[in-house]
Amino acid sequence: MEKTRKGILLVNLGSPDSTKVSDVRKFLREFLMDGRVLDTPWLIRFFIVHCLILPFRPRASAEAYQQIWTSEGSPLVVISHQVADLLREKVRIPVKLAMRYQNPPVEEGIEALLKDGVDDILMIPLFPHYAMSSYESAVEKVKDVLKQKATGATLTVQAPYYDRADYITALVESARPSLEQGFDHLMISFHGIPERHLRKSDPTGEHCLQISSCCEGECPSHATCYRAQCLKTAAAFVREANIPQDKYSVTFQSRLGRDPWLKPYTDLEIERLGKEGVQSLKVICPAFVSDCLETLEEIDIRGRESFQESGGGDCSLVPCMNTHPQWIKVLQNMVDEFEGCD
Repeated sequence: MEKTRKGILLVNLGSPDSTKVSDVRKFLREFLMDGRVLDTPWLIRFFIVHCLILPFRPRASAEAYQQIWTSEGSPLVVISHQVADLLREKVRIPVKLAMRYQNPPVEEGIEALLKDGVDDILMIPLFPHYAMSSYESAVEKVKDVLKQKATGATLTVQAPYYDRADYITALVESARPSLEQGFDHLMISFHGIPERHLRKSDPTGEHCLQISSCCEGECPSHATCYRAQCLKTAAAFVREANIPQDKYSVTFQSRLGRDPWLKPYTDLEIERLGKEGVQSLKVICPAFVSDCLETLEEIDIRGRESFQESGGGDCSLVPCMNTHPQWIKVLQNMVDEFEGCD
């Protein structure tokens, strides 16, 4: 029997190819037309995206991207490539990078693995938590492409690693230099999702947001519950980092539209803390493994301005894990586990 050859596919969200309004519009169109992101019937989604969002939002988003863009390109894409390069140095099997939206596309990553003779793929979503708009969307995209490209190839998907011990350690160690500078309050800000996404992802249909203690303890629904997983990450992080209970809070950012999203909202909490006169605010964003628009612009630029305009003192972003050696070690451990499962 011929031995299979293993390979790794890292998948992150993606960015526009440039800060041109046309490229930002193209990115937003692909992103928002994803039925797991904007989960309305196709015709309604098409109307919302093409008539209510794309005529206006791309220009503002392009200006936001311009504030964080580097000479090499989008921070998220650049850092993701660096992570893939560092992982290649640590493992013996092929490693390819793909983005759920735009470039490098999933099709390209899978084709490159197949060209290398790989027929047993470990997909590592660069999203620690399960959400239908990120983790699930990326997984289903990879499955669809692989079905078209190689029906005989095997796919293994890395499970969400929100409370995995080595991930928590990497999160703490990467944050330590920033936290050791001191702070009055630490805000642990996760990317928000609409509340309806939690209900849709609940396999029981009667647990998430249906009872007051839905995220506490252990429950089968937590395997696909973004909120429960975020709260477990926060609890594990503050425990390992020795953050006092009265010095941190958990919030959710980046809401879009008028439907209720997970609360409390990061922007409103930043403003509230500023009005209370907090002099030193740190914000960490564990839902992101690489710094991006949502951390560098939304938090480190707009968040800081809002905090200070509200009366607060210094507000600073705790960088994502990015290329921290402990994060690369987490990925290496995942690969080693995959290689050892023969």
